[in-house]
Amino acid sequence: MSDSHLLSQTANLSTDVPAFSRGTKLEGRLSTLELFWRDHYDWLLEKGYQLRSRYRPDWKPSWEGTGKLRFNYSDNVHPTHGSVLDAERSSDGELLMLKRISKSLHPFEVEIGQLFSAKPLADNPQNHCVPIYEALQTPDDDNQYILVMPLLRSFDHPRFDTLGEAVEFFRQIFQGLQFMHQHHVAHRDATKLNVMMDARPLYPERYHPFMPWRTLDLSRHASHYTRTQKPVKYYLTDFGLSRRYKPEDRPPLEDIIEGGDKSVPEFSTSDACDPFPSDVYTIGNLVKTCFIEGVELDSVGQGFEFMKPLVADMTQEDPSKRPTMDEVVTRFEQIRKGLSPWKLRSRVVKKRDSYVDGVFHGIRHWRRRLVFMIQNVPPLPTP
Repeated sequence: MSDSHLLSQTANLSTDVPAFSRGTKLEGRLSTLELFWRDHYDWLLEKGYQLRSRYRPDWKPSWEGTGKLRFNYSDNVHPTHGSVLDAERSSDGELLMLKRISKSLHPFEVEIGQLFSAKPLADNPQNHCVPIYEALQTPDDDNQYILVMPLLRSFDHPRFDTLGEAVEFFRQIFQGLQFMHQHHVAHRDATKLNVMMDARPLYPERYHPFMPWRTLDLSRHASHYTRTQKPVKYYLTDFGLSRRYKPEDRPPLEDIIEGGDKSVPEFSTSDACDPFPSDVYTIGNLVKTCFIEGVELDSVGQGFEFMKPLVADMTQEDPSKRPTMDEVVTRFEQIRKGLSPWKLRSRVVKKRDSYVDGVFHGIRHWRRRLVFMIQNVPPLPTP
């Protein structure tokens, strides 16, 4: 069976549309947060990065005078957060993501991002820190930088097809956080929003950065392969709260700075803590809430019982009782080796799937599963 035929089978694998906020702007107007990008359009173009037509200084909405709904036009789509925007690299047409940061608010983000993006660390396969291609200081504000990064998307969209795909996700994010810790860097916000995926292998056509379930021109649904067919790499992103320490200064004691996960026990019981065990908690809690318990609307909750003992230790209330990331990776490897190929090829079931959805996805999954077994496609999709 050809890749194109399997692609047609998997096009409906992700029928869930992620939440997308259209903001509070008037039709045909830029929000105040978008004005920054319009004002720096020409400068970024000189640097080799072209923004969408929406941000040209002379932009006029393409739908004006057509009598058609503006939602069908790509220049109507805007980011949900004013600090990030997509761009096209002029040299090769590659879609990238730009992130605007204030160095006074996040003094170490550029330094830490560049640390892991430079050789020799950049070439290490254990490194899962998002690459920073370039850090541009804006010409009108010495405190302001624009980080140029690959275009990434949420790690769980499209949905995981097999347990093996999720196991490979666990391996990469555990390894990535271990790599940061081995280089004496605490992430301090390793939560769901800051764990992302380079989905380029999955999509034969480019998807829209802010409507990723659609093609770039919004003309149709963005068809995709499964991770088993086209393995992907996951990245830890957003080093705005991250800190780097000297080896002799460990374990550090830092004032509490809450990230996306407000449930870290030590945040409510003390004024300062060691951020490394807190990292262990947050990455363990990500696996717990998104895979084991399935407490979120778009989460799963069946088939991941094998992760419960490790995750329970990672999320203990007493930070001193949590394993280090070295210990987490070692224990996880033993867990992974104990999973049979049959288990790894099992379908990921979402709690909210209806009976009809379950039957529909189940039939398609079994068809793919048989083909992959015949073709000897590995159940662990390692990139």
